[in-house]
Amino acid sequence: MSSNLASFAVHVDNVDRARRFYEAVFGWVFEPWGPPGFYLIHTGTPEDPGVQGLMHERMEPRVGTGLNGLEATFAVDDLDAVLAAVKANGGKVTMDKAPIPTVGVLIRFDDTEGNNVGAMAYETRPVTR
Repeated sequence: MSSNLASFAVHVDNVDRARRFYEAVFGWVFEPWGPPGFYLIHTGTPEDPGVQGLMHERMEPRVGTGLNGLEATFAVDDLDAVLAAVKANGGKVTMDKAPIPTVGVLIRFDDTEGNNVGAMAYETRPVTR
């Protein structure tokens, strides 16, 4: 049985602000799909499509503190560039570079909507199909 990530969704308070953030940080491409304010997220290229994402406005307001949603970590080639883009585009670094022996270096950050996201420069990029 396979349990690879096939899709992810980012629920946000402000779709336009969140789009700008993720376009600047990860270079994702957003495609309007379905109802207004609902987008498909293209995380890769036509040759290496990555994982399909979705973004739309939250259906319920965020309450409380702590992790609120799916914890996702995205493979990146240049962790320093991602750190700089997070800071420059309204995000907040919640965990600076943390080496994980034999795996890579991980950071975590809050996006402009309060979602906590991970970015990892893997020693060997995970195989995706």
